[in-house]
Amino acid sequence: MKTAKWFDRKFDFSTQQNIFPQIIERLRGTPARLEERVKNIESDRLTIKPGNTWSIKENIGHLTDLEPLWMGRLEDIRNRETELRDADLANRKTGEANHNAKSLAELLRDLRQVRMLNVGILEELDEEMIFRSALHPRLKTPMRTMDHFLFVAEHDDHHLARITELMRMFIKTDKQK
Repeated sequence: MKTAKWFDRKFDFSTQQNIFPQIIERLRGTPARLEERVKNIESDRLTIKPGNTWSIKENIGHLTDLEPLWMGRLEDIRNRETELRDADLANRKTGEANHNAKSLAELLRDLRQVRMLNVGILEELDEEMIFRSALHPRLKTPMRTMDHFLFVAEHDDHHLARITELMRMFIKTDKQK
């Protein structure tokens, strides 16, 4: 099973129900799920970059790198901007961060700290803010606050699935030895 490329994904934001509490729970749970997923990986495998793709450490660091974008887009919606700020589609921040030189504990701690701070902010939003929207610059579709953070939760899961895919590659390689 191969993880679909993020930029090939399509999203459906048609629900009229307030699913924001469930989205917040997914976001809150990402650090714990990530910690559980990587706790038994041999340290030398955390920096392997098959086919020059991101390593496990880089996937983890990338999640932290994007937290300012996610919260900046919340500010765009709060400030009634018509369009959300652009993402750096080249992911320069992740490319320049040298996440492979950091300890796994540091990467996991950094994500947990920033995510819990941001979840606290999300828990304070009222329903009017949850349903307020702005245009997503790449997808060219309106995104309510709720939709935006569903997008974030999907992005988290994308990278968790990619880490699982990398782990399976290691197991397959081990069996071939």
